Amino acid sequence: MVERHRSDDVPPLRTIGDHGIIGDLTTAALVARDGTVDYLCWPALDSPTIFADLLDVGSGGAFAITPALQNPRHMQIYIPDTNVLTTRWMGEDGSAEVVDLMPHPDAHPRPDHGARCLIRRVTVTKGTVAFTADCAPRFDYARAVPDVAPVAGGVCFSGPGLTLRLFASVPLTCAEGAARSSFTLHVGESAWFILGGETLTAPANDAALAAAIDGTVAAWRHWLHQASYKGRWREAVLRSALALKLLTSAEHGSIAAAATFGLPEASGAGRNWDYRATWIRDASFTVYAFMRLGFTDEAEDFRRWAAKRVMAADPEHPIRIMYALDGSEARDEQELPHLAGYAGSRPVRIGNAAHDQTQLDIFGELMDSVYLSNKYGAAISHEGWQHVRGIVEYVMQHWQEPDAGIWEMRGEARHFLHSRVMCWVAIDRALRLAHKRSLTAPMAEWTACRDAIVADVWENFRHPEHGYFVQERGGTELDAALLMMPLVRFVPATDPVWLKTLDAIGTQLRDDGLVYRYRNADGLEGGEGAFTTCTFWYAECLARAGRLDEAQIVLGKGMAYANPLGLFSEELDVRGLPLGNFPQALTHLAFISAAYFIDRRLDPSYRPNWQP
Repeated sequence: MVERHRSDDVPPLRTIGDHGIIGDLTTAALVARDGTVDYLCWPALDSPTIFADLLDVGSGGAFAITPALQNPRHMQIYIPDTNVLTTRWMGEDGSAEVVDLMPHPDAHPRPDHGARCLIRRVTVTKGTVAFTADCAPRFDYARAVPDVAPVAGGVCFSGPGLTLRLFASVPLTCAEGAARSSFTLHVGESAWFILGGETLTAPANDAALAAAIDGTVAAWRHWLHQASYKGRWREAVLRSALALKLLTSAEHGSIAAAATFGLPEASGAGRNWDYRATWIRDASFTVYAFMRLGFTDEAEDFRRWAAKRVMAADPEHPIRIMYALDGSEARDEQELPHLAGYAGSRPVRIGNAAHDQTQLDIFGELMDSVYLSNKYGAAISHEGWQHVRGIVEYVMQHWQEPDAGIWEMRGEARHFLHSRVMCWVAIDRALRLAHKRSLTAPMAEWTACRDAIVADVWENFRHPEHGYFVQERGGTELDAALLMMPLVRFVPATDPVWLKTLDAIGTQLRDDGLVYRYRNADGLEGGEGAFTTCTFWYAECLARAGRLDEAQIVLGKGMAYANPLGLFSEELDVRGLPLGNFPQALTHLAFISAAYFIDRRLDPSYRPNWQP
């Protein structure tokens, strides 16, 4: 491969927000508003890409279906209550749509008795429309152009370690590294394409494919109808639940931080990370969000996945920051110099070097999820409790040490307030669990350590002049991670010092509905956008402080930063346009939490409850 020079501020052909997501709980694809599948890892979410045009237009691989319509309007909608996506082209002389999906694992019937695949069905809704279809996969992160050969009813793409088959109801021709088709449909007529692994066979007929699509629609609706949430913003909340479900692994129970890698936090800068792994800190948010919405199976699946990681951990370091989706060690970070990057943002990275960092906050998030699972689900086992005791002992030995913090800063380790607070959470939740389940523990010792952390925070993590909480010990800068303090019940949401902190965050880190993580230097190249998760943390903190009108306005502004399909990216630029990996699980989790609490707080019968 020839390495190309970096080109800053290159306009992207398709923006991050111009996409919907589909998936089968093993992997996921992004479908652009123009009908192009320009991102897909195969066979799993953390496997190499077969389509990556989003990261290198014209070279990364794509599956494009293009109607011959003059300047059509592009629109996307999900079939209600599903992750089945419809992309529409609306022109003066004709209109058409493509339905995209990957069969749900519980769908019945499915093509080829359960073969995993991508299904694309094109239908003309007005007039007569000519189409071209171009399926050009590029294996191994676009480092390999596959061989293409005809097979009965379709074509076969083959390369090192991977074989794909593409079948269609219209004729396909083989080209170098691609399969192509030109066809014309009249109003009401349809054509279909189905792409999958080497065991895939063509559907018996059009009716069989239609039945497979209907089965997936039914499976998604069956899952979503378990939702118990009936409050305000229900449609947006359930769309977030559907997006989160696509990031979960049906096989393992883990949840990816996002579906993508390499999408930049700032155009042209080097902040291009891989989020196709499971961060332990997402555990408490995941458990909380799914349980609050009535999806107890997903919360329990994640709890079991996390429990296995704890059981297998080294006593000297009882849990890792992140893991691969199957629970193995997260991959080392490496650069892909042959990819041009989204909007010229390089280097494109896979793997994540942060997996070797020390981040003490993860123990608090893990213990919060364990506590919530025990409070609302199954009781912890004796063996599990012994591992919890090991975690608490580790926290008690290390809570005073510096670390990289929640934002995974790559400079010198520092004493972050958020990490201190989450160490407090780890011990606090273990104490509560011991009381709740009458479990054996050195209660006096644990209590003394928990109280020592409280004293340290109040004494050493406040602004020397203004008195509000600050990002690090002895510092003066703010950090949006401080918004977690009342959410994890470290400090009452109406405490005067906390209210000063909330006001300071609103003044210094907020730009209308945008909330930035921090303003001080972090040792990385370039700047970054506003962090979408922080907007919803801020809204929930306002509501907990009793400032409901402000909370609803901030929540509404945050919701407006979703794309037209209701999907949130990791960050936003100064105009509120999506940046970073997409869709971002943590943002959808934070939105669900904020919407759930604000809806409850608006209920006239609401009564505050200090206990977590």
